[in-house]
Amino acid sequence: MGSATRWITDTREGHSAWYVDRMRGLAAEGADLAGEARLVDAMVPRRARILDAGCGTGRVGGELHARGHTVVGVDADPSLVDVARHDHPGPRWLVADLADLDLPGQGEPEPFDAAVLAGNVMLFLAPRTEVEVLRRVGAHVRPDGFVVVGFDVRRHLSIDAFDRYVGQAGLEVEHRFATWDLRRWHEGADFSVSVLRHPSRPRR
Repeated sequence: MGSATRWITDTREGHSAWYVDRMRGLAAEGADLAGEARLVDAMVPRRARILDAGCGTGRVGGELHARGHTVVGVDADPSLVDVARHDHPGPRWLVADLADLDLPGQGEPEPFDAAVLAGNVMLFLAPRTEVEVLRRVGAHVRPDGFVVVGFDVRRHLSIDAFDRYVGQAGLEVEHRFATWDLRRWHEGADFSVSVLRHPSRPRR
């Protein structure tokens, strides 16, 4: 695996267990935890193949599976993947560092219609792996597919830096919103949701 992620280096001991308890508690309270999945579901064909990159406890991928899609989820934290397997049976949940992502090598050679990085995944990557993560995730998506990424812009990753990483990874920003329910993007927004695609090729 690559360098230790910020999920490991920048959080306190027991953070993963706290996160699991928090997600399960919110679900038990009836909180709306499906916003990201609703957006992705609206953008893909029925029975699409979707990569949940940085899947955590399987919240997003589990909802997409329930909506009829084939889901493969990947996370570097084995304890979170164990929870995903327990709480959301159906998708295939794998332990892997996104900076080393090679799903054909793990028995998943078919490309994906879409990939989603929700839950501030970009903020928890190992430093200086952002470009490689975006490149590898993008490489697993069909040429006409997309990658959608959401994160809090008030923390250590700025929009300008993110856009630079996107370009260096061989992708381009097609759309940007301030929330997962598609509120208009503006410079003072706290959060960004960006839809990325492979650069369009000129028609002959």
